[in-house]
Amino acid sequence: MDWTESLRRAIDFMEKHLTEDITPEDVSKEVCISLFYLERGFKVMTGYSLGEYIRCRRLYLSALDILSGRGEKVIDTALKYGYDTPESFTKAFSRFHGVTPSALKKDPYLLRTFLPLKINIVIQGGNSMDFIVEKMSGFKVIGYEKEFSADNSYIEIPKFWSSICAEKLSPLFNKAPETAEEKAIAENCIGEFGVCIDDIGGGAFRYLVAGTYKGGDVPDGMTVYEFPELEWAKFRCTGPMPGALQAVNTKIFREWLPGNPDFEIAMGANIEWYSKGDSSSPDYESAIWIPVRRK
Repeated sequence: MDWTESLRRAIDFMEKHLTEDITPEDVSKEVCISLFYLERGFKVMTGYSLGEYIRCRRLYLSALDILSGRGEKVIDTALKYGYDTPESFTKAFSRFHGVTPSALKKDPYLLRTFLPLKINIVIQGGNSMDFIVEKMSGFKVIGYEKEFSADNSYIEIPKFWSSICAEKLSPLFNKAPETAEEKAIAENCIGEFGVCIDDIGGGAFRYLVAGTYKGGDVPDGMTVYEFPELEWAKFRCTGPMPGALQAVNTKIFREWLPGNPDFEIAMGANIEWYSKGDSSSPDYESAIWIPVRRK
């Protein structure tokens, strides 16, 4: 299915089921796209995660119900839009609109509007991005793994990198590896890759600060993951981090995927490759690898 049409179908599905118990995972199943990629693309295109969009739409519609004059109790409105108690609903309502439900009744002009989104894409770069498609045999990566929610991954993954760098990688800059863990870091070049794997469900995915696994014992605290034989679209990035990668990632979802006549995403995973050197340099090289299959 065309990427643009998939996003439109995702919005249509959410709109039809706003008063039901739906999750981002339900949306991804409806449009047959990995939740990882759907979340990432939706965030790039709209500025909202799927969960944020559902919450914002529900809180806007709940305000319209309150202002309708039908006299519904707060608990009934709360239950209708997925909140267990009037207290939890009022707290979320106040954060969104800036006033409580009762205060909004007195001053309807304080209503915060949040209408259904419409996906309109203007192709500016077409398929002329700096990338190659390469068929690779299956390979393994090894590294430090942590689970993340799609809702907060943009904030939490950089923190995870900072922690791993400070505790595991940076100490090896000035000394030779001694322990089994330190040797594994050095021998497998851990830190070369950032690997996202969408295979656990529940709106979460696995992320590894990793390198290419070259065999040997796997120290405690590390994980090995094996990729099958795949074709990979590898997008080259040049410039300081994280801006260069973020800019290319945005172009992938706004220009390369929509209406692409040749390729579609093959699995719920991607890899960010980092070269050695000063990541703040204007000529620093990195890349985004996306598994693809030919249509």
